[in-house]
Amino acid sequence: MAGIYIHIPFCKSRCIYCGFYSTTILNLRQEYVDALCKEIKNRGHSTLSTIYLGGGTPSQLTIAQLHQIFNAIYIYNKVSDDAEITIEVNPDDVTEDFAKGLMHLSVNRISMGAQTFNEERLHFLHRRHSASQVSDAVCRLRNIGIRNISVDLMYGFPGETISQWENDINSVLTLNVEHISAYCLMIEEGTELWRRYHTGDRILCDIIPEDTERQMYEMLIDKLEAAGYEHYEISNFARIGYRSRHNSSYWDGTPYSGIGAAAHSYDIETRSWNISDVRKYIYAMSQGQRLFESEVIDDDTRYNDLVTVALRTREGLDLEVLKPRYRDYAIKNARRFINDGLLQITPSNHIAITRKGLFVSDMIMSELIYV
Repeated sequence: MAGIYIHIPFCKSRCIYCGFYSTTILNLRQEYVDALCKEIKNRGHSTLSTIYLGGGTPSQLTIAQLHQIFNAIYIYNKVSDDAEITIEVNPDDVTEDFAKGLMHLSVNRISMGAQTFNEERLHFLHRRHSASQVSDAVCRLRNIGIRNISVDLMYGFPGETISQWENDINSVLTLNVEHISAYCLMIEEGTELWRRYHTGDRILCDIIPEDTERQMYEMLIDKLEAAGYEHYEISNFARIGYRSRHNSSYWDGTPYSGIGAAAHSYDIETRSWNISDVRKYIYAMSQGQRLFESEVIDDDTRYNDLVTVALRTREGLDLEVLKPRYRDYAIKNARRFINDGLLQITPSNHIAITRKGLFVSDMIMSELIYV
């Protein structure tokens, strides 16, 4: 079975670190939803095991607009009875009315961007919610019966201390959510953070050293595992039975369709991506056209893709699914990392990164890439 990703690019305001395609032109929301439904109709007829509304900020749509999207998904696809259905939300969007509206949708999983519980750092990121609104939102979601909530955290802020990061970890643990994702703040090209960094913003001169970043990551792993979370992917932790099924499909090569501006699709043989322009996307769909680019995935690319996603996971790279020449190549290049304790061969014949190897995972993956 496949998954479907729906990109909702609308944001009330832009966060300075975000590199995803988004827009603050909110008056295009209804036209965009109409266009999404046309694309869903044109590309439907799949059996879906996961549905994911991401962004942007999907919670900037009205409940009626969300209903319209879900109706189209269910009309033009077969959705499995136990499908995981996720929507990303901002904490301040989860009002009493919005939460009550969710009760009438098929959503059974919420992904919420908290990032930090420190008001000063929230202001630095240009987040529009307060720390207290995160716990308020979780409470409202529990009250309507949502039993699968994920919260995003961020660490490595300029000038951030180990104790400040520990406070954020402790704060998220008090929420007792089922899933936690945590990412180091990255300065991505094209973002406001990138612009400020390259124009000499004095705040950004106080970048934390690499050894402090490593200590923060180690603390994250220790505290979350001690609290009963499984570290199943480099940046993701879950209670048993609550791994993100949709995101896991990206890591294990399951086909998925991407609907909406800038959305990516994958069907094993090809990869495609829609135009990153809301207005052009709306117009094209009004003409019954999908504006996209695509590439055919050859054997080398397929192997390299698998290396860069599978090695992120706890299970690692399954040697049994590789063609002999790639399996031999992977084992040969992995040998020195195995000897150094950075990789291991598991009893199920997977190459997996050890905890020691997590801190140099990008380097390890690059060495296993087929060139």
